[in-house]
Amino acid sequence: MFKSLNPLLHSELRLAIMSLLISTEEAEFPYIKEQTGATAGNLSVQIDKLSAAGYIEVEKTFKGKKPCTLCRITPAGLKAFEEYVDALKSYLNLSK
Repeated sequence: MFKSLNPLLHSELRLAIMSLLISTEEAEFPYIKEQTGATAGNLSVQIDKLSAAGYIEVEKTFKGKKPCTLCRITPAGLKAFEEYVDALKSYLNLSK
């Protein structure tokens, strides 16, 4: 039986953001933008959606006089990602 896929994580860009944040402790907005190839506007919207869901934490600070947006995955985000991967596996025939 198939498990349902989390629609919030099923978006390609949101999934890319979450995957990136799992592999790094934290990431700055320009790094995430570069790695995902997203536009700043689209990335900002998707980060807001993940943040509103409690999947990531967003910290806005300054580096000198330049604004700096830092993103980190939350324990709830990690759990949601793990459940998403588990659900995805249910669609694959992994038995040999």
